[in-house]
Amino acid sequence: MQETTKDILKKYINFFKEREHVEIPNVSLVPKNDPTLLFVNSGMFPLVPYLMGEPHPEGDRLVNVQRCVRFEDIEEVGDNRHTTAFHMLGNWSLNDYFKEKQLEWVYTFLFDVLKIEPAKTYASVFSGNKDAPRDEDTLKILKKIFSDYGIDPVENERIFFREEDNWWQRGDTVGELGGPDSEIFYYIGDKEIPDKALDPSKDEDILLEIGNSVFMEYVKTENGWKRMGRKNVDFGGGLERMALVLQGKNDIFETDNFWPLIETLENISGLSYGESIESTRHMRIIADHVRSAVFLVMDGVEPSNKDQGYILRRLIRRIVRSGKSLGLDREISTELASLVVEMFKWLYPELEEKEGGIKEVFQKEEKRFRRSLKRASKEIEKYLDQLSQKASEEDLAKQAFTFYQSLGYPEEIFLEDLRERGVSFDTRKFYEIYQDLLEAHKERSRKSAAGRFKGGLADSEENTVKYHTATHILHEALRRVLGDDVEQKGSNITSERLRFDFSFHRPVTEEEIIQIEGIANSIIKSDVPVKSKIMGSKDAIAQGVNFLSNEKYGDKVKVYFVGESLEKSYSKEFCGGPHVDSTGELSSLNIYRQKKIGRGTIRIYAKFDL
Repeated sequence: MQETTKDILKKYINFFKEREHVEIPNVSLVPKNDPTLLFVNSGMFPLVPYLMGEPHPEGDRLVNVQRCVRFEDIEEVGDNRHTTAFHMLGNWSLNDYFKEKQLEWVYTFLFDVLKIEPAKTYASVFSGNKDAPRDEDTLKILKKIFSDYGIDPVENERIFFREEDNWWQRGDTVGELGGPDSEIFYYIGDKEIPDKALDPSKDEDILLEIGNSVFMEYVKTENGWKRMGRKNVDFGGGLERMALVLQGKNDIFETDNFWPLIETLENISGLSYGESIESTRHMRIIADHVRSAVFLVMDGVEPSNKDQGYILRRLIRRIVRSGKSLGLDREISTELASLVVEMFKWLYPELEEKEGGIKEVFQKEEKRFRRSLKRASKEIEKYLDQLSQKASEEDLAKQAFTFYQSLGYPEEIFLEDLRERGVSFDTRKFYEIYQDLLEAHKERSRKSAAGRFKGGLADSEENTVKYHTATHILHEALRRVLGDDVEQKGSNITSERLRFDFSFHRPVTEEEIIQIEGIANSIIKSDVPVKSKIMGSKDAIAQGVNFLSNEKYGDKVKVYFVGESLEKSYSKEFCGGPHVDSTGELSSLNIYRQKKIGRGTIRIYAKFDL
């Protein structure tokens, strides 16, 4: 019987639980208190403080599945494997076990539990550089593992040495963590026995990366990478990719993670998946984007022109554009959103409860964009009316790109408009120029995203840590003035200011702001200690500790409280830290801006008076 994605996940979690790992929650896609990342983009992101040495409430061996979004290569979606949202299987050792146990366990899981074929499995190892030596330990362990399963572990035939591809780091700022890694590849080609000459660097179409063990023992300094005195393990395995392997596919959209969406698109469009390159590409785009968008709305993101909201808006609009390319002029996103809810409620039970709100967001955004396309068509008509029957491919491609960027008008629909008007042009040449323009734009977007969301460790800066503590104090002051119903909906902290979102039905008055500032600054001036305590989550809730209702927590949590004791504290919240040692280290807090950002949610900005 074919393994489902649910089966694979259950087996993975159980396998590592049997090896003394504690399952930790699958957290929101929107990073908490880290302005350097737009979305949680890897399973290790929530664990950064613990990888650096902060004790984890659940111990030194952890396991989970984490939803992730990577939007940088959104234009790549449409082939057989790229997706914007995915699920990462993860197991971690926080300075406990290291290379030998990790590699033995992960290959035991793959070969003995999932029963994937050793003869179709390949590995890569770090080749070394000026900061770190060639990873001979991993090579030795892998050779033994492959030999034990009857596979000749020939270097550069079964095990490959690579430098950049086998060094993992989250970012490039001082204080970042990194280390050598060992990737796992699986052959998804058509042959029963793969050719011996395959190479993961050259044969990416048929050698699919399904997992990566990172041996995180280095830290970035001003002078390069240095060993940090801790040996962490961070494994990341692509759940959707493992499903592809176990379900015998070479197209991720034919797995149970996407296929029901594809089948629905076939039914409503009258087209068959795979019958043409273009229609297949658009079905993949729609299936991927609607899934990603549902997860984002589930985590509280709403369409906007900035940050997470901009990506959500872009996803929904691309759904509409690809739908038009399939001949679908009616609303499709809400129907598909409901299907995603049905498909993934086993993993996210809260989806059923949130389905109505999710569909409302999709419906409003799709209607808004369809109105925009209708308005855009008037400009297109105006352009076409003055166009001669023969125009250069360069001019047409530039104009198509302009319409796409400024009005969201799909280039393929623009081409249909041109053909209907009898405009003569070379389609191949048009697309060459158009793709060059698109690639240049994508490169600018990547550089912009890399500059703004470069993945630095936000909490490592002294002033950011201070704002982190100030956020807890501000939260308590808000509750005291506006009532206990005030609940945190999100926050964003930089070294210059804090931003805090909370539930409230109206803007805060000037008089209330003065009261809130007064309470917060009174706590700051009291110079009381800031302490932490690891305790059971149910016990903490029973004692009135504040927590995010939209987050999931493990059996044990870390609680930070402002005061001499938890019982007599000014504020107490679930939090991983870090924080200052005393409120006396903070300056007076000034609320300088507020705005309404959605249904029943207020956003305020505050900074220290320096």
